[in-house]
Amino acid sequence: MALVPRFVQSSPPYLSPTFICHLKPSFLLRENPEKVPKSNFTRRIGAIATMAKVLLAREAIFNVKIANGFDLKMVAPGQTLEEAESGIRGHALALLQVKALIESEAWKDMQKALRKSSSLLKQDIYTIIQSKPGSMRPQLRKLYSNLFNNVTRLDYAARDNDATQVWEYYEKIVITLDDILSRI
Repeated sequence: MALVPRFVQSSPPYLSPTFICHLKPSFLLRENPEKVPKSNFTRRIGAIATMAKVLLAREAIFNVKIANGFDLKMVAPGQTLEEAESGIRGHALALLQVKALIESEAWKDMQKALRKSSSLLKQDIYTIIQSKPGSMRPQLRKLYSNLFNNVTRLDYAARDNDATQVWEYYEKIVITLDDILSRI
């Protein structure tokens, strides 16, 4: 007797197997226990069909563009104090260069530039704060927190297209950044 898989395949990208199982009713199984039909073959086909469906649907599920969000890593892997000190001025300057985008009211571009430069600056400042003596850290952490809270508020104000708040938070960022750089 040849075993024939009994499932229907609608279209290649979307497998929706339909299984037909021919089991005897339970009262017949009690009379002839040695003639229990084996259903391993249909389970195997079900598992294969399910895996095929998952693998084909993977493209649709995981093909999502990643948003330009804030990078939540605090210290770059392997970043030394010298690297942080050499890069902090450039990253601070890049953060301040969003002024041109604010003036032109290119909110989306400003948000992308702000997020990129602030994440790099955040890594540098955090690395430098960790290298400072314990007595200086609380002041620097407060300034650090104030700076990046204003960066977040600036991002939200740009999302809402509120030019007055954008300028207010940008000025606060400039003041706080100058204070941090003078202390470091």
